[in-house]
Amino acid sequence: MKVLSDKIKSKDQDIYHVHFEKGSRTKIHLHNGNQVLIATKGKGSLEIFRRYGSSKTNFKIKRTEKFTLNEGDIVHIPAQVLHTHGSIDKKIPFSHIAINVLPRKNAIYKTTWYESDFKLDKNRVKHLYATDIIK
Repeated sequence: MKVLSDKIKSKDQDIYHVHFEKGSRTKIHLHNGNQVLIATKGKGSLEIFRRYGSSKTNFKIKRTEKFTLNEGDIVHIPAQVLHTHGSIDKKIPFSHIAINVLPRKNAIYKTTWYESDFKLDKNRVKHLYATDIIK
């Protein structure tokens, strides 16, 4: 991952160029601000999930949307939406620009990562628990 926002001295968003090895993807996570992804190389995907349950750290999810990302595609992920993204081709790496829009002026952009005891399956409700909050 390469930080681009420092080069342009951006104060309203964090900008990264993110590379995924062949077939790799992020863990399920959410951000406290909006995020825009711009696919720059290879073929990837974005999967959106809906949460079930009232606990902030222990709940179930179900995949609600899946988008294929090709070079030049742009997607918007609203704040507080559970998602995962990465490469879908085991032979070709994938990369994208991530623009993380700060939730408010002088705020810190935070990502909450989740662990699970399952593999992603498009039709089943899953169990998740929070593991870490990272800037």
